[in-house]
Amino acid sequence: MTPVQDTPPSPRPDDPTARGRRAGVVPPVVFGCCLVLIGVWLLLGPMLGARHEERDFRAAVACPEKTDSTGPEDCLRTVSARIDHTEVVTGNRSASYWLYVTEADGGSDRTRISGSGPKSPKAWSGVRLQVTQWRGKIRYVDFPAERRYTQADPRHIYRLFYAGGLGLGLFGVGIVLSVFWWSRVSAVSPRSYPWQITPAATGLLVLVCAGVVAPLAVDGVGAPLLVAASAAVLVLVGCAGAYLLLQRHRSGDDTVVVTPKVPETEQCFQGGVLGEGGDKPYGGGGYLVAGPGLLVTTPDPTGKFARRTVPATVVPQRVRPPYWTDPHGGDYGTDTLVVECRDGDSPILIVTKKENVPWILGALQPLPTTS
Repeated sequence: MTPVQDTPPSPRPDDPTARGRRAGVVPPVVFGCCLVLIGVWLLLGPMLGARHEERDFRAAVACPEKTDSTGPEDCLRTVSARIDHTEVVTGNRSASYWLYVTEADGGSDRTRISGSGPKSPKAWSGVRLQVTQWRGKIRYVDFPAERRYTQADPRHIYRLFYAGGLGLGLFGVGIVLSVFWWSRVSAVSPRSYPWQITPAATGLLVLVCAGVVAPLAVDGVGAPLLVAASAAVLVLVGCAGAYLLLQRHRSGDDTVVVTPKVPETEQCFQGGVLGEGGDKPYGGGGYLVAGPGLLVTTPDPTGKFARRTVPATVVPQRVRPPYWTDPHGGDYGTDTLVVECRDGDSPILIVTKKENVPWILGALQPLPTTS
């Protein structure tokens, strides 16, 4: 068999395979852009609002001792109260409980506190404490022995919105970059090496982890952005190194040497015959039957029905690994091989498992003539 050129020709602009590949890129790009927009909204809306609320709370001072106001105030209003009863919150992964209190002026209120709380709803009944309100909500409670912040505590709430916004935004950017990598960069090397998927997937994971973890682990607004930017630089450096490796793998011959084996009887196995643009010129169905001087396609696993013969004009050129640029025609695992053939001027690809290739080459050999 005569080896053909290592790099397959680029798809023509009107190639249906190229059009299908471009159409397949659109949905993930649109999805990634939507994630970016949601992330930007979380950062510019809820995150900044929660950040401003925390700043106001930390700057708040105690209300004047003599005040008749009982509505929402920007000052810290601390009053004496006693515990009426508690109520365990069920259905949540984290333990919490409702604390019902009666203030000195007779008013009642409740607040939710993280933790297991008392075993009995009446265990703390009558206990005196101090509750501190800010803008109409109880923010923390001073028990006789300790201070407990409630779930209305505005401190650090912005970090959740920050992590969500930055994580979703970087996830969306990572999806767009991954699509670009899979559709453009990895096509530099047409060989189908599994590690070509790794750079995009690893970069996406690093970006998402940096976006989610940085706001939760680092205080402030600028520091998490610096961590995320450092992760982005790391991803770009890694992808650049992978791109250079792809360039190196482009050169060289990847022809697989296979010894033809003429089957004594018909052998039926999984495989497909593909023409230019991904069409199936000799029928489809997912099975091939190889025999002495005979190769047919069939949808029947037994190889007996709906048989279509591959003509003798199909001449094998070489055997190689699958390429990213190949039309989709079946995936038989890491041991998949492709037999490049020509039918006149038309390229033909026969895809099957490595173990079946000798049968195909033997079936496509012309039968010896008897004198």
